[in-house]
Amino acid sequence: MRANFIFSEVWIGLRRNLTMTIAVVITVAVGMAMLGVGLMINSQVSMMQSYWYDKVEVSVFLCNQGTASERCKGKGITDEETTALKAQLEKIPGVAPGGVIYENQQQAYENFKQSFATNKALIDAATVKDMPTSFRLKLTDPENYEPIVKAAEVLPGVSQVINQRELIGKFFSMLDTLRWAAITIAIILVLAAALLIGNTVRLSAFNRRRETGIMRLVGASNLYIQLPFVMEGMIAGLIGGVLAAVLLIAAKVFMFEEITKFIAIGAPLGWDEVATSITLTMVIGVLICVLASFVTLRRYLRV
Repeated sequence: MRANFIFSEVWIGLRRNLTMTIAVVITVAVGMAMLGVGLMINSQVSMMQSYWYDKVEVSVFLCNQGTASERCKGKGITDEETTALKAQLEKIPGVAPGGVIYENQQQAYENFKQSFATNKALIDAATVKDMPTSFRLKLTDPENYEPIVKAAEVLPGVSQVINQRELIGKFFSMLDTLRWAAITIAIILVLAAALLIGNTVRLSAFNRRRETGIMRLVGASNLYIQLPFVMEGMIAGLIGGVLAAVLLIAAKVFMFEEITKFIAIGAPLGWDEVATSITLTMVIGVLICVLASFVTLRRYLRV
């Protein structure tokens, strides 16, 4: 098998169907980039879950003067009642030893300013007196939080009990939806790329039907005739995969790293995960292009 002939045929095929080839490359690039983003989001969500689920706490907010809660009835909790409440919280089964931490209004205000550092107008509008006092409960088993929440809600002086896991769970659900949406769109684009590849190979085979007919007459094997067409699809897939890799690197720098500036992710996405996503998307892109080319040839190229 002459390599020069194979590569010359590949170049002829790509040049004759340049518009279709560009369309295939762009579709593969976008589809693989969307798939890669979905994989990166999946990795980020898994890392965040592992990091945050062990750190979730139950926040027990106390009654302060002017607290808008039927339980408080406009009365604030006294220092003696706060001390007694802390002792009751420590006795609840499932609360870690030494896991009841008091947060006064000043500490709450400092945490508030840190959490909303990017929203200066909101910080300027809030004061220390607007902040609620609270206890933060560390749990021995973050999965078993419901009995602790129910036990804390009925204690005197408690305004509201919030389980941070529920808040984080909603955020993770949103990310899961985003991940599956990205993967679904990627699958649709990959199927579109496969159809474009099939049409490109079919046109290329039709344009070179005289050459392939001569090759059949002189006894060329099926592989020898099909290989240039398959390589066209592989090259288009490889170029699309390289472009997708560039898009994924840009997504890491301009999307994932920017998000970490506004959201306390805790476990930022590393370059190892990006490299894994790039490798998988490039392999998948090339395989899809090769398979689409091969299947199309089996159907339309009579050898």
